[in-house]
Amino acid sequence: MNICVYGAASNKIDHIYIDKCYLLGAELAKRNITLVFGSGAGGVMGACARGAFSENGTIIGVVPRFFDVDGVRFDKCTETIFTKDMRERKQTMEDKSDAFIVAPGGIGTFDEFFEIFTLQSLERHKKPIVIFNVNGYYDCMLENLSSAVKAGFISEAAMNRLLITDDIDEIFEMIDNFKY
Repeated sequence: MNICVYGAASNKIDHIYIDKCYLLGAELAKRNITLVFGSGAGGVMGACARGAFSENGTIIGVVPRFFDVDGVRFDKCTETIFTKDMRERKQTMEDKSDAFIVAPGGIGTFDEFFEIFTLQSLERHKKPIVIFNVNGYYDCMLENLSSAVKAGFISEAAMNRLLITDDIDEIFEMIDNFKY
């Protein structure tokens, strides 16, 4: 199984996010699950990759050519796929993955989440999406999504397909038991 993890590339974040995502990466590897990610060396992305690497996991990094500079890319990936731009990167990550985990992140992570959630809502894929809500990071976003459901902008069925937890073991239970 391949699981895509979206998350921050910045190191200017609280270490609770870095530490939890390192453990997530390690757990992916322990379960023999391939990590698919945006190939960043820093932040949540780098932590997850380092965690997977620490347990001899398989890591697929997907990165646009313009990020191929020293210090930006995690350089210990099992496989690195270079893309021409961010759009191709997202498509490649989607195609390579059986499920998605949305770890804490910024604009890029929001973009990736909303695209993959939209595609699921439009039945372009039926893969599980887990929001890894470390330290309640996504509480406000989830409140906004719930408001959109109440106002009729998002279907309740689409919202109910989102899997939300801050527990690493529960992530894998949710993915294993996901029914579209």
